[in-house]
Amino acid sequence: MKTINETLGIPLMSNQLKKKLLAAAIATAGAAPMFAYAQTHAGHAVHTSPTPQTTTSTMAPDMNHGSTATAHAMSAMDHGSGEMDHGDMQMQGGSAPPDARDPDAYSEGYVRNAGKYALPPSETLVMSDMHNFGSVNFDRLEYVRARGKEWTAYEGEAWYGSTYNRAVIKAEGEVASGKLQASETQLLWRHAVSTFWDTELGVRFDHAQGAPNREWLAFGFKGLAPYWFEVDATAYVGPSGRTALRLKTEYDILFTQKLYLQPSVEVNFHGKDDERWGIGSGLTDGTAGLRLKYEVTRQLIPYVGVEWSSKFGKTADYARAAEESKQETRFVAGLSFRF
Repeated sequence: MKTINETLGIPLMSNQLKKKLLAAAIATAGAAPMFAYAQTHAGHAVHTSPTPQTTTSTMAPDMNHGSTATAHAMSAMDHGSGEMDHGDMQMQGGSAPPDARDPDAYSEGYVRNAGKYALPPSETLVMSDMHNFGSVNFDRLEYVRARGKEWTAYEGEAWYGSTYNRAVIKAEGEVASGKLQASETQLLWRHAVSTFWDTELGVRFDHAQGAPNREWLAFGFKGLAPYWFEVDATAYVGPSGRTALRLKTEYDILFTQKLYLQPSVEVNFHGKDDERWGIGSGLTDGTAGLRLKYEVTRQLIPYVGVEWSSKFGKTADYARAAEESKQETRFVAGLSFRF
């Protein structure tokens, strides 16, 4: 016999399907507050970490929904306290505080680009290598005594130019009995090729009592080698196939910031004999010295020292023929100065 539902054409729903629909309805009702909370706080993702979502196929009908009220309370919370208040912050600049130090207090009233020390517009400093400077530096101005004889020796240079290019005059010589016995003068153009090295190009003039003058073309370099060795190397070419090479180096051994010992070495080579000057080919002569210096100031340095000089090869033969010593020890005292 058919039931009334069957008679009306409405299929009978099984108990299992009813349970599934009921569970889905309960789950939807419980999840709705959570979705509402998530939408409310979507704009505050910076202040809160994402909440992990859990999908559940079934839910107990007697689930405790106390967390829903908590969610609504959190959504109603004022988040103004979580943002930084920029009202009290001040950016850099503005007026100096009343107790700030006067930047001109220690300049005696002088200010930049004004007053009697200001440069005219044509000479205003922009970069140091854009302006010319000059200096005179005497490395040696000394009294020399050797073999019972006395004389004065000098060595120095003067230059004028910029950081990279300079006109240079180098001079050295000996004066005895008020007369210039021998001299060497060089006119050079010096060009900086790196931080510590310069090249030099120019001419050299030699003068001596009882000998003809000599002229040379000069090319060399000088600078500061690793471990603080001052190096000066110059090659010379003269008329009649004459050639020469000079190597010089010196080093400062500091005992204090003002007192130091300065060893130095110089050797000379020549390509051919020059009997009028008493010079033979090859290694002609060498000098080694020790000078104890004291810096009174950077511009004034007195010193005492000793030098050993020797002639070699055919140059030594020329010295013996002229009744001169091929080796000698010299005691020196002098000044180094610059301005």
